[in-house]
Amino acid sequence: MSSIIKRAGRVSGRVAAALPLGALIFCTTAQAVDQTVPGAGNAAATQLSSKSPLVQSAYKWLLKNTKAIKDANLRNATLNIISNPKVCIQHRANLGEAEKEAILTHLMNAGLYSTVDAGNFPGGAMAGVFPPVLQDGSACPQLPQPFTAAPGSAFGGHHSQPGGLVVHEVLNDMSDMDLAKNYKLVYGTLDKNGLPVVGSTGKADNSKLGISNDIIVAAPMWHDFTKTMVFQWNADGSEFKEFNFGGGGLTDNNGKTGDSRTGSHHILALAEAIKRGLAPDFVITQASAHSVPSLGNEFKVVNWIRAAAIIANVDPVQNHYLILDNNNNYRLPAVRTLGEFDLIGASPTRTNLLVEYVLHNISDSDYSFTGPALDEISLVLQKLAPEYGYDFSDISKYNNKFRNPIFSYLSAERLFIIYSNEGLDGVRREIGKLVKIKLI
Repeated sequence: MSSIIKRAGRVSGRVAAALPLGALIFCTTAQAVDQTVPGAGNAAATQLSSKSPLVQSAYKWLLKNTKAIKDANLRNATLNIISNPKVCIQHRANLGEAEKEAILTHLMNAGLYSTVDAGNFPGGAMAGVFPPVLQDGSACPQLPQPFTAAPGSAFGGHHSQPGGLVVHEVLNDMSDMDLAKNYKLVYGTLDKNGLPVVGSTGKADNSKLGISNDIIVAAPMWHDFTKTMVFQWNADGSEFKEFNFGGGGLTDNNGKTGDSRTGSHHILALAEAIKRGLAPDFVITQASAHSVPSLGNEFKVVNWIRAAAIIANVDPVQNHYLILDNNNNYRLPAVRTLGEFDLIGASPTRTNLLVEYVLHNISDSDYSFTGPALDEISLVLQKLAPEYGYDFSDISKYNNKFRNPIFSYLSAERLFIIYSNEGLDGVRREIGKLVKIKLI
């Protein structure tokens, strides 16, 4: 996710203020693109990412970790969405225009998108909630690009290059796993008397805390996988815009002031998880990526699950993803053994909380570096481009032949760290590696 768009575009108006001049040019061109049909640049992005050692090694790491998930249903579902080139998008199955319109009406009546936002989005709410896919309306709609080709966020944001999604996911997965390990080492390692002691780094953990490794591993991949639908590639090497919904933006906190709008990829991925019947503790963990449900933010996570359930045509209460409290407000359910004592009944400001929700949220926070890193190193590339025969004003050539290959193979993060320690010559050395293999 991105510092530029603050958790994947929670308020889309913040984008323009944070993007560099070059990114603003790209965004302007993307606005004129027809976002009701698959991106004209998807095939080129697929080809580029398929040859990047960084992207492909990241993908292999994710596959290896996914295959180690113990719960067969979660393991198979996760492998299906990230590795099956013909994966069926189940929440889009058999949806014609009439069914889509009914869903949009339901979302609007529930206060889960802003008509103003929809009016400012290319293609309106229809294109924002239902981005174009292959075989749309059939029993098996399919992704418009592979998991390995998608970017990690909007153009100009973090990991916004072909294959950026899997690189982003690897770091998130590693972070989530390390956070869980550290919690076990500090709070779950026991001495010979069964009392907690801090375990040493690398020591085998004998924790009985019950933090779910399956959820820790799978949640980051599920959270972002519909970026394959949302952030499609334009012919000039830029990306589709993203629609923000999941709230109206004004009174989303059960009628009180609150803004629960967020990037559509977040809600669409939840819709797929709910449609596939994944467990409530997993779905709520996934939903917590953009905000922890604690600290007064439960309404955000609740609204995202509500919106996703409407898209999936699933009753969130009957299927235990949400409950209704005494005031008829939607709340998070008491999963596992949280319900042995009615926490929110005793104190309505409390939240039914699991540690996995918070760990997943923290693990998704690399945007605070990766967003600014890409922003600033983009300016460095613009300065160096003439040395390699590229003109920044020739947007299509610059993106497709210079910017995107450099970021896909080297990453903005690596280049920025090198630049901060070695200056322009360090970046030239890295680009020289791509010149040597005739990529640039």
